[in-house]
Amino acid sequence: MKAHRLGNFNCSSFSVQEFSIQSNIANCYSNSILSPPLLQALPLTYTIADYEYDLPHELIADKPLPERDQSRLLVINRADQSISHSRFNKLSEFLKKGDVVVVNDTKVIPAKLVARRSSGGFVRVLLIKHEANQPGIWQAMVSPIKRLKPEEILHVSTANGEERSITIKAIITAEDGFKRVLVDLGAGASVFELLNEIGQAPLPPYIMRNQNDAAIDRADDLKRYQTVFAQAPGAVAAPTAGLHFSDQLMQELADRGITIVKLTLHVGPGTFKPIENSVEEHFIEAENYSISAETAAIINQAKKDGRRIIAVGTTSLRALESAAQDGQLRAVSDESTSLYIRPGHHFSIVDGLITNFHLSRSSLLILVSTFAGHDLIMRAYTEAIKEKYRFYSYGDSSLII
Repeated sequence: MKAHRLGNFNCSSFSVQEFSIQSNIANCYSNSILSPPLLQALPLTYTIADYEYDLPHELIADKPLPERDQSRLLVINRADQSISHSRFNKLSEFLKKGDVVVVNDTKVIPAKLVARRSSGGFVRVLLIKHEANQPGIWQAMVSPIKRLKPEEILHVSTANGEERSITIKAIITAEDGFKRVLVDLGAGASVFELLNEIGQAPLPPYIMRNQNDAAIDRADDLKRYQTVFAQAPGAVAAPTAGLHFSDQLMQELADRGITIVKLTLHVGPGTFKPIENSVEEHFIEAENYSISAETAAIINQAKKDGRRIIAVGTTSLRALESAAQDGQLRAVSDESTSLYIRPGHHFSIVDGLITNFHLSRSSLLILVSTFAGHDLIMRAYTEAIKEKYRFYSYGDSSLII
């Protein structure tokens, strides 16, 4: 990781052009000389190498903890640049009465399939999204894809050993230039019923499963790779910051005068796509989202009252910032967003963020670094590694306030 230092300077006399490194600007911010909007507006120059870190393999969490809210919580304070340690079930101690906590109620579908070809070979299928106005036809990533042909029938087994069939309709080129397959899952009304029979939780590739325990792991992952407030089917990856919430903790927050509202953003694999080239050239594939008029009204009133909006996860944050208009949050009905938050973004709605620890060189690490400040986040990650926090989807959490 490349370190940047500008040396000593006088915060009271500077020009915007003098600053390109956010950690030094944060010294002024912590002394109340710079406001967050000005901090966000300053031109920042980073390369992808600035978002790299080394993670010991044993810190990658491949199983959830027995209790959702027992994960560790790294508390990152932007105002005084401090980092402290707690547990997620103590979250209410860091929130205030009147805060609005925004969760993503998308429901992860069993989008991962292992299918057998008529020739006897197997392919791995990850469903991504259904085609517009065709709920039975889904785009999918398939590996290996090389010898597949349109109209080929693939066979998939249920948990009970029964066989179901799906059909390849076409091979297409996606927005990112990679080949994808259009898969016919049958009548649209029965798609989710079929997936509940044949699908597995779409865990990220760094989480491995033993085939000898496949049935046990499948049931466990389908339950735990899902938030307790999941309602709207459509995600092919979990909004992982929400995995730490238990029903008991949700009730405790409500009892302390903290408002909880919901939005929906159907998480796709594009959010987690690694950045191949430069920070500037990367793009995020569009994801569908909705924000109800009720949720928008509650958040707008809170902003008017000076109360904080705490986004649960980068997906909630991206939805809120996508729907911001002139400092207000607008209601949204099934729109799409490809918002890529990077240095220079001005945050209009969100005041705090609950989020897991993200992959090196990822757009999500860039997002949290933009929100909290690059050097503060990288220092927090160094601290988390030193203290052996668990990383990634099934890992521990952080609160940025």
